[in-house]
Amino acid sequence: MRARGAVGGARRPVRPSALILTALTVPAALMVLAGCQDASPAGSARPAASPAPTTGYGVVFLAVGECSSFGTTSFTEVPCAGERAAARVVARYDGTSADGPQCPATTDFVLHIGAQRAHGDGSTDAAIPPGYACMRNLEPPHPGDPGAGGGSRTIPGDCLYDSADAQVRETPCDGSGPHKPRYKLVRAVRKRAECPASTALYVDLGGGKPVGCARRV
Repeated sequence: MRARGAVGGARRPVRPSALILTALTVPAALMVLAGCQDASPAGSARPAASPAPTTGYGVVFLAVGECSSFGTTSFTEVPCAGERAAARVVARYDGTSADGPQCPATTDFVLHIGAQRAHGDGSTDAAIPPGYACMRNLEPPHPGDPGAGGGSRTIPGDCLYDSADAQVRETPCDGSGPHKPRYKLVRAVRKRAECPASTALYVDLGGGKPVGCARRV
């Protein structure tokens, strides 16, 4: 999929990249996906090299409304009222995020959960199918908010810059990041003809409104 500027002819493919955080290797599989959503169906997101531990708390591991701890080496399900709770599940799907529904627009990060056997009370084992949980931090910062420079998707209100690899990536609109914003995504539409006249760049977002209309800033 190629992206074209509204002025100046063809541009190289532009697609916000995904940042994947890796944790410790254990028998269960759990990965974290943060940063921008890949704006192209043939995106550059790569699987994490090693998984992190998963420890169930409720009947269903990380069901909607449940909470996880947050850290650099492990993510476990914990009571939402507990002091270790850091993020809440806002949506939960089986399968992979590449093939399944998109997370809500302001999702801060995505936990990818590998298939495993969850040990119960000693008499039975419950199967946990592969899937992914869309997470929202319980407290700020919220990188998934429009213009914040992160999150699991690129949405209207987000700002972009040209990276060295001829792609575009998200950056905070307020200029607090290491890269100055060059474009701002102002609208998501079904087709390019619906973009405003000020559009300087089209970004492939996927989903029901796959075309992002970005203007220069």
